[in-house]
Amino acid sequence: MTSRTVTLLDVARAAGVSKSTVSDALQGSGRVAAATRDRVRAVAEELGYRPNSAARRLRRSSTGAIGLHLPRTATRLDYYMNLAFGAVERAQEEGFDVMLLAPTGVAGGGGSSDSAGPTSPSGTTSPTSPAGAASPANGPIASRVDGLLVIDPEVDDSAVPGLLDAGVPVVTGERYLGPTAAPTGAVICDNAASLTALLDHVTERGARHPAVLAPAGTSAWATALRATATSWARERGVAVALRTVPFAATPGEAEETTLALLRTDPSVDAVICAPDGAAPGVLRAAATLGRPVGPDAPPAAAPRARTATDALPRTPLLIASCVDGTATRSAEPPVTAVDLRPAAYGRACAELLCDILAGRTTPDTVRRHAWALETRAST
Repeated sequence: MTSRTVTLLDVARAAGVSKSTVSDALQGSGRVAAATRDRVRAVAEELGYRPNSAARRLRRSSTGAIGLHLPRTATRLDYYMNLAFGAVERAQEEGFDVMLLAPTGVAGGGGSSDSAGPTSPSGTTSPTSPAGAASPANGPIASRVDGLLVIDPEVDDSAVPGLLDAGVPVVTGERYLGPTAAPTGAVICDNAASLTALLDHVTERGARHPAVLAPAGTSAWATALRATATSWARERGVAVALRTVPFAATPGEAEETTLALLRTDPSVDAVICAPDGAAPGVLRAAATLGRPVGPDAPPAAAPRARTATDALPRTPLLIASCVDGTATRSAEPPVTAVDLRPAAYGRACAELLCDILAGRTTPDTVRRHAWALETRAST
């Protein structure tokens, strides 16, 4: 059946069921036995059936779109761009466009959606209002989307309570730690475990006094990293120098913080940098202070002390990052990092929202997303 469009009736005949049963099985609605639903979906996939998204939207009064709310730092971070592409790709497979709800600055890493340019995969945009708020021209966000994805929600992001109470299903990427309504579902990473793995790794490679440049802010990710650095130090009996940097610290900000740290506490022998893309700044600080990077790097010869910097030790420094990306992979030397698999994470968030909208899973579903530790020359 490759010469023409496969219809619901074609699937019904091949599966030996009624057309209405096929419709219910594919949409996750009605009372269809699990075995029948699985058989219908297998037949539909084998025949190459693709739902008529326009007709489907009319039948269920669907807008055919989902909203995506990202932190205000997203436009300059590799991680969020990859995550967004993954979410759009998965949403398209279900016939949904994605409206990007553009945030503006408020305190913390996230931001309230002062204005937004909803963006579909085709690239069309139109003006909109604060996320979750009503606009005389466009109406509330719930009238324009079937559901919402809210990534790394911060407690002090003033847009989040309105999004959670918008009247449509909401899936968050990471838990929301605020006091308002809980999301319909969530996809979470074990951020405590990923930082624990990094700290264990650098100590196994010889570090005795690691430092963590942890992110500021009230997201679950930032909160977990700060708490984990403290608890790991207590449980292992190892001193950890904890410094707080902006949620999306630039390489320059990371360099400045690292220079101050190593000048104040030259016994630090490993620096774990949390923010995406900031690790090259740590490398520059190490170079400025003559600290060779890597466990096998020989100590640099100290010049005759003319300045305070000249008098600092030139012992090797291990460097790692809590977020992998282009900056860590292309650095010299390449930097050990946690690969959070952002494109797959975006897909997982969109998939959960689609499953909730189609009735394939229940509200309050929490799914876990796997990360991987990528060890490189810097450790």
